[in-house]
Amino acid sequence: MKKCVLILGALIIPQTFYSQEKESKIDSVNIFRRSKIEIERTEFQRHAQSTETLSESELNRNNSSFIEQSLGTLAGVQVDKRTQLGGQRIVIRGYGNDQKFNNWGIKSYLNSVPITNADGVTILEDIDFSLINQVEVIKGPAATMYGGGVGGVVRFYMKPSTEKGVTLSQKFIGGSFNLMQTATRVDAVTDNSSLMFNYGHIQSDGYRPRGNSLKNTYSFLGNFKINAKQELTVYANHTNSDEGVTGQISFDDYYAGNDPGNLAYANRNAANNFDVSRATVSHKWSITPTITNFTSIFYSHLDAKRVAAGAAENSQNPNYGFRSVFMINNKLSEDFSNTIETGAEYSFSRSLISNYRFAGKGLETQPIGKGSYFKYKNNQLSFFLVERLTYKPLEMSLILGISGNKLAYNREDLLAYPGLVAGYNNMNLSFDKNFSTVFKPHIALQKTFGKQIINLSYSEGYNAPTAATAFINGINKPNDDLKPENARMWDFSVQGLLFNTKFDYQISVFNIGVTDKLTQVSGKDPVTGAAYTYWANTGNQKNKGIETSLGYKFENVERLIKRIEPFFNASYYDFRYQDFVTRLNNNEKNYIHNQVVGVPRTKFSLGVDLDIKMGLYFINTLNYVSDVYTDFGNTNKVKGFHQYNAKLGYKHRFGKWDFDGYIAGNNLTSQINYTFLFLGNSVNDSDSDSNYPAGVATDVSPGPSKAYFFGGFNLTYHF
Repeated sequence: MKKCVLILGALIIPQTFYSQEKESKIDSVNIFRRSKIEIERTEFQRHAQSTETLSESELNRNNSSFIEQSLGTLAGVQVDKRTQLGGQRIVIRGYGNDQKFNNWGIKSYLNSVPITNADGVTILEDIDFSLINQVEVIKGPAATMYGGGVGGVVRFYMKPSTEKGVTLSQKFIGGSFNLMQTATRVDAVTDNSSLMFNYGHIQSDGYRPRGNSLKNTYSFLGNFKINAKQELTVYANHTNSDEGVTGQISFDDYYAGNDPGNLAYANRNAANNFDVSRATVSHKWSITPTITNFTSIFYSHLDAKRVAAGAAENSQNPNYGFRSVFMINNKLSEDFSNTIETGAEYSFSRSLISNYRFAGKGLETQPIGKGSYFKYKNNQLSFFLVERLTYKPLEMSLILGISGNKLAYNREDLLAYPGLVAGYNNMNLSFDKNFSTVFKPHIALQKTFGKQIINLSYSEGYNAPTAATAFINGINKPNDDLKPENARMWDFSVQGLLFNTKFDYQISVFNIGVTDKLTQVSGKDPVTGAAYTYWANTGNQKNKGIETSLGYKFENVERLIKRIEPFFNASYYDFRYQDFVTRLNNNEKNYIHNQVVGVPRTKFSLGVDLDIKMGLYFINTLNYVSDVYTDFGNTNKVKGFHQYNAKLGYKHRFGKWDFDGYIAGNNLTSQINYTFLFLGNSVNDSDSDSNYPAGVATDVSPGPSKAYFFGGFNLTYHF
């Protein structure tokens, strides 16, 4: 920590809104800085806590459809995935990997509209990441503006073209694992409208046995200027995807670079099949010169079929709601001004989910009474008020915010009708659960010294149990003792520009205390002796860390060199359990002072981008994560790894044609690496009909252990 203070001291010596919910921008610093910095400074100032962004150039460092390659370069951010194109699990400041498969505890948005459903779960399979122009990550609890979520918020933006006229573009990518990817796009821009139509297709045999992927996405984005004060944005999307699920392997096979897959998954032809439709209508209205409203209504429907080693699940998941935000700017006097941001967000989901357990090695299932068929009605409401008071002579702001957050679940057991299933009459698993309204504050003091912004903030967040975790199936009762997790974070961050704005930096030191941690534990029925699992509040943990993001922009270095941009993003964490008692196999243990599972102590990304004036460019990225523990007892340490990725391309405009061609390679040093780990009480996973002996844990999903390559081109014609 002394080193952190010294670094901060060395950097310290020498209002407003962006995107669809914001209008004006921070001071002009656009001469020499990296392309993402102006947006990043605006978001950092607005949210008054550590915030980082990715611009279009960062998103295109790799294949933009693989969001983990770009998002994972940010300090303190990891992206796990279970299949080649899906099953993404975003982890921010060590939070978000508590459930086996779903993304939980991180709130996600697309064009300022929530894509996290009313149950608090985020599924990203339908997002065409190749169309994303910008990503913003707010680190740590941000409940004041965004409701539930201890880890933070990820906001994706898809913006239409601003170049007037009609353009037609075609993209093609091919590469290792029989990758074949195309995108056909039409943009039409006038003075009062901007339209985008895109069809994207991607398929691959995958880097794992039976890891084939196929995805088709149809997208429309339109922005319409109704009059001088009003704009309307319409987004519609449909995606169908099929992903083979290979399953986990043993650590012995993983370290040997051997991936035989998991026979238990192969026996069931395990796969994830998703059909997703999404529609959003957003209205921006400048009501007066000082009052603006941004309101969106949204609807999505996920039709999912999942087959794993132990069960087959089918579900229909409609989700709809609204988000409305008012922004008020006031000049109180010559010295004082204030900005108020207030609004509400509501989402409602109605899911129909069947789950049936397999009996043998094939697709034969157990009797229907051993499965489940549920109808869920979940709703979540949050409302917030944020006040920023600025004293102009000192360029100092006080930010005060508070939010109220409420959610409720209703589950109807569709197998519980009398006489429907033999022996099931006394097992009605229906329940209702309402969580009391939770109020969460955010307080920050922000000071500007020229191009340097210093921010000290205190914020709180919470993460409520999902509907599936709020009931104990093993004893047929609601989990009434279950409480939401709560987090309290102190964050001291400095963000600034030095050397005539060529050098940008952000340093954050934080301390997060999480109480009532939610963990899956095991119990035993006192009457029958049957074992079962349930979720419980198992204790507390303390997350302390420092995050650093540095970048520099050289321009016109020599006659041939147009630009050189190096960057370095790093995080160092000390995350430990304080008073953490859990139960596994009917044994209770306290893991006080142990390291938090799945969180690398050190993580960094180092890159250098080079542009040659004749159109050539060369992009280099080195990523590293250190060792992690998978179990609460800290007995199984998974080795860290690094990966080196590079991209060489040529970009040029020929009259009305734009051309961008490239070749790229990932994991060029052929490092053994993983993309997903089972953690905590989910470890020691084993299926009786896998290709592994009884007692051998299968907890790791490996990534490609050898270098792999792809190449492609983007061709655009301007009519």
